Amino acid sequence: MSAAVSAATVDTIQVQSPSMNKKIQVVVIRPENSSDKAIPTLYLLHGYGGNYSNWILKVPHIKNLVDQYNYMVVCPDGGVGSWYWDTSSEYQYETFVTKELIAHIESNYKVCTHRSGRAITGLSMGGHGALYLAIRHQDIYGAVGSTAGGVDFRPFPHKWEIAKRLGEYSDNKQKWDVHTVMESLHLIKPNSLKIFIDCGYEDFFFQVNEELHRKLTYLNIEHTYLNMPGKHNWDYWAQSIIYQMAFFDQYFRLP
Repeated sequence: MSAAVSAATVDTIQVQSPSMNKKIQVVVIRPENSSDKAIPTLYLLHGYGGNYSNWILKVPHIKNLVDQYNYMVVCPDGGVGSWYWDTSSEYQYETFVTKELIAHIESNYKVCTHRSGRAITGLSMGGHGALYLAIRHQDIYGAVGSTAGGVDFRPFPHKWEIAKRLGEYSDNKQKWDVHTVMESLHLIKPNSLKIFIDCGYEDFFFQVNEELHRKLTYLNIEHTYLNMPGKHNWDYWAQSIIYQMAFFDQYFRLP
């Protein structure tokens, strides 16, 4: 039996961001059998130094997964080092992803317009971004994931342009705290979010993900936590997205 060839449609669009006064590139992957029924949407974020095209170029089998599960995947550009925060007039990526992008997608594609049909995940900086945004906007997203997420960047105070966004850690510890996922968990309402977190054993973010798992468990916040062999690279993410997308398929099928 020959392997099926993916027929998913890949669009590269530009979405106007009024908050940043510019157009932002976005990849939209639509399943072949989307029919007339409104389908769910997974917002999939890239990592530090990446862009909107990373997922579709580095993980081509994502098109097969979109066809298999029959929901749409949207990959926005999040800037080189935005961390998906609103921190200045040039960096309004929380506003862009949670308001401007969703409004554009839901006005132009036949997709679900309720939180039960929206999920968000991402890798590295995008894993942090997905959790940070979902926790702050539980009225918008019903499920969230993170793969090799930078869920606590305070052990890395000089990395990845974080100090450019938040100021030096030594002078802005409280600001760093409120912008990190690790210190936002108390905001999660009971039974509000379906959560999936994974990280490779050899990843430099492995220990902070272990701590996130421990803290979620201590706070009695239900979540799925997966560890696999792997480093902080595309070999790992090409595998982890298979588990991530299966998890969101299960969520979207909930009654």
